[in-house]
Amino acid sequence: MWFRQLALFRLDPRQLPDFDKLETALARHPFATCGGLDWYSDGFVPAAPHKPDQMLARAGGAALVTLKREDKVLPAAVVRDFVERRVAEIEEKELRQVGRKEKKELRETVEDDLLPRAFTKSGRSRCYIDPQSGWLVADAGGTKAENLVSAIREQLPPFPARLPRTALSPATAMTMWLAEGAPDGFELDSDCELKSPGDDGATIRCARQDLTAQEVRQHVDTGKQVTRLGLIWQERIRFVLTDKLELKRVQFLDVIEDEASQAGDDAEALFDATLLLMVGELRGLIGELIEALGGELPVDGESSPAPAPARPAPAVTPAAAPVGDASVPPWE
Repeated sequence: MWFRQLALFRLDPRQLPDFDKLETALARHPFATCGGLDWYSDGFVPAAPHKPDQMLARAGGAALVTLKREDKVLPAAVVRDFVERRVAEIEEKELRQVGRKEKKELRETVEDDLLPRAFTKSGRSRCYIDPQSGWLVADAGGTKAENLVSAIREQLPPFPARLPRTALSPATAMTMWLAEGAPDGFELDSDCELKSPGDDGATIRCARQDLTAQEVRQHVDTGKQVTRLGLIWQERIRFVLTDKLELKRVQFLDVIEDEASQAGDDAEALFDATLLLMVGELRGLIGELIEALGGELPVDGESSPAPAPARPAPAVTPAAAPVGDASVPPWE
């Protein structure tokens, strides 16, 4: 149940979701298996296995949401073989060449014939919504995370959730941390990735490496920028931060998992204890990470997020960018 990657979306403090309304909305779009001619289907399923009559699993003022998706698996090679057979039959029977347009139509017919018999694969995307901290945190990345947020928004519009806007770009901050040391509360782990500017720039990847070694830091001196950096927060959570402000390979260290196991005597209690503990730990991690990135930039029409405790400002000039598009971070 522990999240293994994190994508962050800032909730609008003026339109925080009501969990009772969200529960009702998600229940109107439950998961149903793929129909005969459907390529995929998706829908919401109960987030807690031991509470099959509830879509949300609530703990510590937050709510866990689970979206299930099922896709038909129809290998291109199988479709191609069936099309080639039908083309050969037509050419042999009618003594003519099959044109490109007709082949395309044959392909569509073959796919329609095979879809009801195709295998399926399924997967689940999870997130928790935390009005207390103002975050939606998805256990997914990239398009998968955005699709999950869109699915929730469709059921409870307008559900405003946007990418966070920090004063420092993650790449700028990570490059500084590699050169000068991690910010308070964090320490460098043993993995990083550096890239030279430009589309054709060189890429250096370090794994299981002492990141304080001069041989690593000299890449910063030659102008490379850090795009991934392994960090450890408070000796409790290990992760890799990316230049997209996503957290990959998240690992809750033994001290946290031991606390969860001590709180739960059976599977149901362990699930609830794990969710409660995870939400609380990630509140602290995300808050301190955003603070280390110079804090959030306000968006027109929104109130500013609650300020974090004061700390010395980084000696790096923030990346300048327009703030008109609330869906795009200023450093992109």
